[in-house]
Amino acid sequence: MTGSYSSPAGGHPPQTQIMTDRAIFTNAYAVIPRGTMRDIVTSALPFWSGTRLWVLSRPLSGFAETFSQYIVEVHPGGGSDRPETEPRAEAVLFVTEGQAVLTIGGEDHEMGPGGFAYLPPATTWTLHNRGDGVLRFHWIRKTYCAVPGLPQPEVIVTREQDIPPMPMPDTEGRWTTTRFIDPDDMRHDMHVTIVTFEPGAVIPFAETHVMEHGLYVLEGKAVYMLNRDWVEVEAGDYMWLRAFCPQACYAGGPRRFRYLLYKDVNRHMALP
Repeated sequence: MTGSYSSPAGGHPPQTQIMTDRAIFTNAYAVIPRGTMRDIVTSALPFWSGTRLWVLSRPLSGFAETFSQYIVEVHPGGGSDRPETEPRAEAVLFVTEGQAVLTIGGEDHEMGPGGFAYLPPATTWTLHNRGDGVLRFHWIRKTYCAVPGLPQPEVIVTREQDIPPMPMPDTEGRWTTTRFIDPDDMRHDMHVTIVTFEPGAVIPFAETHVMEHGLYVLEGKAVYMLNRDWVEVEAGDYMWLRAFCPQACYAGGPRRFRYLLYKDVNRHMALP
């Protein structure tokens, strides 16, 4: 059972609302709460029609280093025949709301909520909203790090609903990961997964590791440890974690806590 996926609704708060919010930006982590994703902070892209997006992370000094992440909103009839202008970029698409038609090599793929696609660099693809409702999806982009002797990965189009979650060891199934990409496939230099915690489940130690993270909360709420701080997060919030930023989690309930997770993997550390 996948449940629902949170998406931003845009709009603006009334003039009577106070400005206090949970937004945090540090050199170790950032929290972009759902309440900051308003109409005034949207962006646009060349060659896209009927489309706006929220940029959650981008390569920037003191911020994300390996990837960018957008939430893209496409209105009925909108989309693009030339979505990607950087031939070195690989991508993951994950649909949270509405219906997308992803066309790759002349073949149409219908993608609804839970739909996932991995697109290697230089893939020719288009995406359109041919339905009656608004389409919203995550678009994660990374410059592919090729390795001599390793072929480029193939296209993957699947759904969360078709992939059994894998329990983390010694958690009695309270902490699971839905893996769209085989973790043993060295051709891939990034993974995007869905992590699920049942109420009361925890990350019981401070994870401190080389992977950079982007976490978008799909469902529920929790208290998340970021560096030295415990921060409350809920569905629709986004977190960025620098490499080696300590992290832990307590999912207090009453619902499951789930997030879409990006991390860079399977490559040597770049040397100056």
